[in-house]
Amino acid sequence: MLPSFLLSLREGLEAALIIGIVIGVLHKIQRPDLKPVVWGGAVSAIILSIAAAVLLIKLGAEFEGTAEEIFEGVAMLLAAGILTWMIFWMRSHADTLETDLEANVHQATLRSGVGAIFILAFLSVAREGLELVLFLVAAQMTSDGLQSLLDALIGLGTATFIGWLIFATTRSLSLKRFFQVTNVLLILFAAGLVAHGIHEFNEAGVIPPFIDHVWDTNHILDENSLQGQVLKALFGYNGNPSLTEVLAYISYFLMIWLGFAKIYKSPRFTRV
Repeated sequence: MLPSFLLSLREGLEAALIIGIVIGVLHKIQRPDLKPVVWGGAVSAIILSIAAAVLLIKLGAEFEGTAEEIFEGVAMLLAAGILTWMIFWMRSHADTLETDLEANVHQATLRSGVGAIFILAFLSVAREGLELVLFLVAAQMTSDGLQSLLDALIGLGTATFIGWLIFATTRSLSLKRFFQVTNVLLILFAAGLVAHGIHEFNEAGVIPPFIDHVWDTNHILDENSLQGQVLKALFGYNGNPSLTEVLAYISYFLMIWLGFAKIYKSPRFTRV
């Protein structure tokens, strides 16, 4: 599904750009000997992310009934929360990401060299990897798990190619525009996860629905049809949502609007 591909593409491209910038700075300061340390940190972060994915999938498989619904609800809301944090963080730092990272690399090589560079690469890639893992675990609860995995692998492969293209050729990509477009789509995905999470809590009896079905459009577009399943996976479509689902969906967009309004008024944003 598109969410798995898009988020894998975005997270993979962020990780590729970070590693590329770090290696580029090492060349500038004539420390190419630290390149294996960077790759070691990146590979270690990938291994950690894979281990986290296996653990979360195994943990979810052991739950049944109400416990499973609660686990899925928590996973979806947590994934939505991390997605939202990522959207806000990128909006605040997109214009200064490269210069900030270059400064961090300079400081790391001056302080303790090998250890600091390893940690910088590890934490940078691990952040992207763990965000992706949590989202994919939540996404496979609303769509086919194998298809989500295949789409994620295609997204990561595409990100790797684009990252190589940026640093190995004279072609350029408007990263600012890329992140702006993907931010809009990820906001819609995250809103869908919030609604799905509340739906799971309704099913488990943790959050009351108040009104079981605010409306019912399944006779127009059945949520179990092919089109309905696609919209469900992309944007959280539910043909007969509860009142708390609808309120959560609307509240999420209100929170996003308030968050962006605060960012646009911040001194950091007005300076860049």
